Amino acid sequence: MDCTTCREALSARLDGETEPVPAGDTDAHLARCPACVEWQVRATAATRLIRVRPADPGPDLVEAVLARRPRPVALVPRLALAVVALTQLWIALAQLLSGATGGDHAGHTGGIAGHVFNEGAAWNLALGVGLLFAAVSVTRAAGLLPTLAGFVALLVGLSVHDLAQGTATVSRVASHAPLLVGLVLLVLVSRAARERPAPDSTALRDTDSHTDAPTGSTGEPAPARGRGKGHLRPTGHHEAA
Repeated sequence: MDCTTCREALSARLDGETEPVPAGDTDAHLARCPACVEWQVRATAATRLIRVRPADPGPDLVEAVLARRPRPVALVPRLALAVVALTQLWIALAQLLSGATGGDHAGHTGGIAGHVFNEGAAWNLALGVGLLFAAVSVTRAAGLLPTLAGFVALLVGLSVHDLAQGTATVSRVASHAPLLVGLVLLVLVSRAARERPAPDSTALRDTDSHTDAPTGSTGEPAPARGRGKGHLRPTGHHEAA
């Protein structure tokens, strides 16, 4: 075996490929050829240097990532709003159950009066569900705010009128207190959600040196393509051989 064949076999061995000659013949040549042994040592060192090398230093993104970590929005008002929502649900369910079992609401067991009673109970139940949903998803709180504000404003006026006329008891009017408290908490949650800063990845984008923006033929960054505009474009542009 000559040195050229031996070195081809050693190169294949280093690359994990099939050697062109039996491994025993290569080892036998190495045993009697100091030049090929020296070539093997240099090739092994070069291969290791290429495959195992220190990682390129990158930016420290720990502080930037921790700074962008989302934090709970208005946690205390949201918890209080959830409690108010559960209280409202309990009052509405108690109202429905008292109507179904024939409570102290005169005339609510049948006819128009019964239907009006059921509508009021269903509305109170829906408000409890809405308040609970707003406590979970703060971005939805603003959508419930106009409805609840209008309802509470009318309810307060009618309650004062009914108390003055003696057609409603103080305990009955007091049962609407969760809605008033819920309105205040809903305003706080909605304002906190509106004042929350919008996500901005500028800090991360500026410190990330490993991601290169696509460039056009002139070297300038290629314009981003909007989603849903035009037809789908092929990702491969290779010409057929």
